[in-house]
Amino acid sequence: MTSYTNSDDVYTYIGGIFRDATADVDLGPKLAASGVILKLDYSNPDAVLVVDFPQGKVYVGDEGDALKPNITLYMTTDLAHSYWLGRVNAASALAKGQARAKGSIPKILKLAALAKPLFPRYEASLRAAGLDHLVDGADAK
Repeated sequence: MTSYTNSDDVYTYIGGIFRDATADVDLGPKLAASGVILKLDYSNPDAVLVVDFPQGKVYVGDEGDALKPNITLYMTTDLAHSYWLGRVNAASALAKGQARAKGSIPKILKLAALAKPLFPRYEASLRAAGLDHLVDGADAK
């Protein structure tokens, strides 16, 4: 299954959930306090997101090239999509080699735990855009 066919959709929907997270009145300060600059390097389709949690900014493509991430995650967009639907456990994906990480694994897992309340928002954003097939047809990875 390929969830996204182009990087623009990755930036809109997965990038959008990070924009929501950093703007959230409860979650945003917790993410900022982490001190993490997170780079997400996705494949199939290729897409790069850089999330500067302390500054509350999300960069797409090469916009974040000047930043120095302290955590980088590598995975397919299908895996990221399934994660945001709540169908993939971050620790399990890392342990199985489905995702690779550079940086602090404990910080990654802490961020993953903070993200759980965002799962319904991600699904809702897809449904609001008429992309029900991405939710209903998504397999657990």
